[in-house]
Amino acid sequence: MNSEEGRNSCKLQDYKEGVGAYCIRPDKLMKENMKKEKEEAILKELEKAKKEAITTSGKKYYNISVDQIKNISHKYEYLSKGIEILALKNNIIPERYHRNLGVLSPLEQIKLLQSKVAIIGAGGLGGTVLELLARMGIGELIIADKDIIGDSNLNRQLLSTELNLGTEKIKAATKRVEEINSSVKINGYSVFINASNVKNIIQGVEVVVDALDNLPSRFILQHACQSLKIPLVHGAVAGFNGQLTTIFPTDKGLELIYGPKEKLPERGIEVELGAPAVIPALIAAWEAQEVIKILLKKGKLFRNKLLYLNIEEGSMDILNLNTK
Repeated sequence: MNSEEGRNSCKLQDYKEGVGAYCIRPDKLMKENMKKEKEEAILKELEKAKKEAITTSGKKYYNISVDQIKNISHKYEYLSKGIEILALKNNIIPERYHRNLGVLSPLEQIKLLQSKVAIIGAGGLGGTVLELLARMGIGELIIADKDIIGDSNLNRQLLSTELNLGTEKIKAATKRVEEINSSVKINGYSVFINASNVKNIIQGVEVVVDALDNLPSRFILQHACQSLKIPLVHGAVAGFNGQLTTIFPTDKGLELIYGPKEKLPERGIEVELGAPAVIPALIAAWEAQEVIKILLKKGKLFRNKLLYLNIEEGSMDILNLNTK
C-alpha cells in the first residue's frame, strides 16, 4: 500500500468508525509525541529542582531559580520561557516572578509570558516601559527607534550610560532585555516609523505603546493601530508635565487631545520645556501598567480619559475626552 492509499484508507476507516476526522499525519504525530515526552521529562526535572519556600505572610510555596531554569533549558534545548510556563502550570513559581504573584495569579503570569507588545520609541518613555515590561515577564517585546545614544539622553533615558554613548538605541535595548530577563524574546527595529513600515513592525502584537517624541509620527502610529485593530497606549511629557491615555481602535484618540492632524506642528511644547528625569519615569510606569491591564483584561483603563500630571504643583487631573 502506498502512502496515498494509506492516508485514504485511514480516512475511510475513521468515518466508518464514526470519528468523522482525518488521521494525523505520521510526521506531525511523531513531533507531538516527542514534544510531549520532552515536556514530561522537563516536569520531572522541575519536581526534582523545586524548593520549598515561605512567603512573608507565612504561606508555603515551591519555587525554582533563574539558574535552575537556564540549566534545564540548556539540557533539553527548550526555551526558558516555555519552562517557566510549565512550572507555573504545575504550581512551581519561578522565583523571579514571586513578587508579581501578590496581585497576579499564576495563570495571569502565564498570560503575560505568552503576550507580545510593541514599543515605538526607545527614549525616556520607551526605555523605561521596556525595562518594566521585561521585568514583569512579557514574553515577546518589539522596540523600534533609529536614534543614537548621546550626552543629552543621560539625564532621563534608562538605556543610556556613559559607557554606551554613540551606540544605537536598539542595540542598547536588546542588550538590556537580555540582561534583565533571558526568557523574554526581544526584536529590535533600527528605523524611524512611517506610513510605509509601521504596520509590518506592529503586526501581530496585542498592544502598542506610543513612546514617540513628535506629533506626526504619533498620528501615523495611531492610524496603523486602528487599521490593525490593536489598542494603543499614548504617553507624552514636557517639563514637569506628563499625560497618558489609552486608545482603542474605534476611538478618536489623539484628535481629541491635539486637534486635526492636518494642523499639527512637528513637535509640542517639550522642545521648550525639556524633559527632566522624573516625569518620563512616571508616565512610562503608567503606560506599562495600562499595557498589563489590557493584556489581563482587569482594572480600569484611561480610555477616553486623559491623565494629566503636573509634578511641580503636585497635581493630577483626569479629564474626560469629548467623544461625540
